Amino acid sequence: MNKYLSVMLVDNDPVRSAIVEEYLLDNGYQVVQRLDSTTDLATQIEQIKPDVIVVDIDSPDRDTLEDVHLASKDEPRPIVLFTDDSNKNTMDKAIKAGISAYVVDGLSKSRIKPVIEVAIARFEEYQALRNELDEAKSKLADRKDIDIAKGLLQKQHHMTEESAYQALRKIAMDQKITIGAAARNLISISKIINS
Repeated sequence: MNKYLSVMLVDNDPVRSAIVEEYLLDNGYQVVQRLDSTTDLATQIEQIKPDVIVVDIDSPDRDTLEDVHLASKDEPRPIVLFTDDSNKNTMDKAIKAGISAYVVDGLSKSRIKPVIEVAIARFEEYQALRNELDEAKSKLADRKDIDIAKGLLQKQHHMTEESAYQALRKIAMDQKITIGAAARNLISISKIINS
């Protein structure tokens, strides 16, 4: 499944980093970049565009987690963090920063592939839920704007609710835009005229 995924590896220990890279290569991943810190991680990700990021660090500090958060904010992707830090507070902060899998004392050749696959699955599920939420919010906003626009048409042109809706629908079709966009346009025009 993930035979040819590109991985960016972040590890401040060069010896350990070489071992992790070997594990990744042995499991069919392509290591496209090795970094020794998370400093300027967002720029590196933007340039390299890896499929997955693997961070191996003894104990992630606030700056590391902030760097990870900023790096994954605009273009989210699965991030796996291998660490020795089992502090619950650190785990919570890591998850909020965008870490898909937080693995304590678990870096071994046999575990790396399943951990990455679980991180990818968790990431994809989270993204699907996030997309559903965004879509629901958008539909709710559209519904509110459509109701406001229908109200404006009913008041200004003495239309029934159904005829106001049909008028909005016709505007949307004629302009090849969504009915929500047509409603927002009508609301904007009304504000300009009435100001």
